[in-house]
Amino acid sequence: MRFHLAVASLVRHRTRTVLAVLGVAVAAAMLLDMVMLSSGMRESFGTLLESRGFSIRLAPRGTLPFDTEATIAGASAIVDTLSRHPDIATVSPVLGATVHVVAGAPRTTAFAIGVNAEVQGDYEVERGEDALAGDAFVANDEFFRVTGARIGDTITLATGYSPQLRSFGGQRRMVLAGEARFIYLSRGQSAVAIRLATLQAMGGPERSDRASLFMVAVRESAVADSVQRWIEQAVPRVDAISTREALARVDERLAYFRQMALILGGVSLIVGFLLVTTLVTVSVNQRIGEIAVQRAIGVSRSHVVQQILVESLVISLVGAGLGLGLGLVTARWLNGILAAFPGLPRAIDFFLFQPRAAWTALGMLIVSGILAGVYPSWRATSLPIAHTLREEAVA
Repeated sequence: MRFHLAVASLVRHRTRTVLAVLGVAVAAAMLLDMVMLSSGMRESFGTLLESRGFSIRLAPRGTLPFDTEATIAGASAIVDTLSRHPDIATVSPVLGATVHVVAGAPRTTAFAIGVNAEVQGDYEVERGEDALAGDAFVANDEFFRVTGARIGDTITLATGYSPQLRSFGGQRRMVLAGEARFIYLSRGQSAVAIRLATLQAMGGPERSDRASLFMVAVRESAVADSVQRWIEQAVPRVDAISTREALARVDERLAYFRQMALILGGVSLIVGFLLVTTLVTVSVNQRIGEIAVQRAIGVSRSHVVQQILVESLVISLVGAGLGLGLGLVTARWLNGILAAFPGLPRAIDFFLFQPRAAWTALGMLIVSGILAGVYPSWRATSLPIAHTLREEAVA
């Protein structure tokens, strides 16, 4: 009975109801997007870090991996030290550098990582073969696009350019063995992967036996935090960063996005609340006489309150349903824009859909819809019956 009366009241003023629902849908879409934004990048970054099974990363003291050009000396000794720990399953040293294509393809530059293909966790081979030989390398799709190279081509790479001599140093003729997808690199960044020993040799004495970071995988039964503490004592000249600490540092850098999401999400929720409150209040004002008649013939206050609350809840629920769909569409569009920021890994998402985010947004909208009906309900039930009927009769 209450539901049918509430729906009949909304249908009676179709245009106003439709506009209100659309307004709530826009507010719901923004609210969902802000809930997704507040946790999306952190969750996707955590998934990215854990995707290859490496839970600890060693970087030069005081920096994050590849934040600077600093490297760690004595890479082979560090690998031997770490490998002796019973809870460490894999150690993957990585060296970063810039390489120049000087022959065999149009001249260009690319970011190069030196790794041991057997234990690396930085890329996945999609076509061809891995860089198992010392004179082989793999490249990403951007490198293929810029250079026009094909798998099997022989290309000369160099690690440095001397402005005084106007020549490239550390040149090496190498075979393009395959195409790979680099997990941690940003969109549009040209990249190649070479054997670690080869890239160290190309860099000369300054790069000999050096690495930019070490990726460490612990055994399933091990506790990563205890292994991290052991590494900090065994190799004091590096920072051992666990996935948990890396996420904490990312949280610090993403504080702006979370604050913006909180503010915009709060604004959208308030706008939706005020919109529903205004519509239901106008509806109650137009039906004062009808409500007074109901009260005069014995309809209880609680019945009237429930009818009005159902009206506000129906508007909120229908608007929320439309808004959640609209929010997913706009989130995908906005994610494409923000993901184009330079330096961000391709796998990072600003707006990551999670069922928890949708339920959170829906729950807040339901609570907002119920609260939006409180004032109109109070107004409808607090009017004196006889006086209201007399005024309606005179009018």
